[in-house]
Amino acid sequence: MSTMMMFDRSTMAGAGTMPSSSLPAMPTMSPAMGNVCMVPRCTITVEKCTGGMKINCSCEDEVACTMLQNMCKMLADGMCCCCCTMNGITMCQCNLAMCKCECAMTEDGVCLTCTSGDKACCDMVQACCDCLAKCMKAGCLCCVSLGGMPICCGCC
Repeated sequence: MSTMMMFDRSTMAGAGTMPSSSLPAMPTMSPAMGNVCMVPRCTITVEKCTGGMKINCSCEDEVACTMLQNMCKMLADGMCCCCCTMNGITMCQCNLAMCKCECAMTEDGVCLTCTSGDKACCDMVQACCDCLAKCMKAGCLCCVSLGGMPICCGCC
């Protein structure tokens, strides 16, 4: 199994042609494929902790791990968001704006710790943790974002 998801914009819908022209063909692409990016494929686990939850993203591939860690360093102060999809349809999206998320590097990836000192916010974060865990256990793909930028995707 590949540890990276990569899409080449110029080959997504085939190459366009220009009849009777000596100019090179311009690549074409489907309008729906305009915003394609590459993110590391990881094993993602979520667990409750004191004051909130932890999101562990671990990669088997060293290159994917380095890419994940570098993205986390660049986007460390951004809001954390997790989105679970099944067959391309969003099943659950948790925006963790109600807490502080800190990123720590691990040997094979990163650990995002999202916590709040407010009891009601902590309860919301832990409810998100339960929802994400159940979605991934049921087979959903989870995409973790920082500051609106996807940093990894995978399942448990």
